[in-house]
Amino acid sequence: MNGSTSADSGSTGMRRRSDATRTAILAAARERFAADGYERATIRAIAKDAHIDPSMVMRYYGNKEGLFAAAVSVELELPEPGSLPRDDIGRALVSRFLDLWEENEVLTALLRVGATNQAGAERMQGVFREQVMPVALRVCPDPEQAPARAALAATQLLGLALTRYVLRFPPTVALTREEIVAWLAPTVQRYLTATSP
Repeated sequence: MNGSTSADSGSTGMRRRSDATRTAILAAARERFAADGYERATIRAIAKDAHIDPSMVMRYYGNKEGLFAAAVSVELELPEPGSLPRDDIGRALVSRFLDLWEENEVLTALLRVGATNQAGAERMQGVFREQVMPVALRVCPDPEQAPARAALAATQLLGLALTRYVLRFPPTVALTREEIVAWLAPTVQRYLTATSP
């Protein structure tokens, strides 16, 4: 009986170490992909940043592509369109994206890589197709226009992110969160819900 308890606690300890190692690898990978881009980031550099042997990165993620996919997995957790007044969709989207950009570096890494690498571009396209498009479909007056409207909303959100978090234009960085929401929300709202341009 004592033996099984000891084995259970040993396996729990191994699981915790494994989870801690994965967490360290993903954190290091996000930082490295954000700083260096996909092409220049190496498994060796990411492992060094995570203070582990490169073979551990390969063990958990197989290769750089697998690691990138895991490191930049993004769940936007956008509000349900039906849970908000239709006129608040623009404000809700801009606020949610600001939360995400400012909470962690995943979207910044994805944006940097997406600008220079096909795998990153496809991942970013997938995020918008799977998570922003359903919002556009629910609120735009003509469902056939939803792809174009979602893409226009994306131009505003990604343009802000590029100038504020990647290129760090001083005037954009200097804007307060409230100012960004006040400027951007009406534009995103119009793209998604206006009856015509």
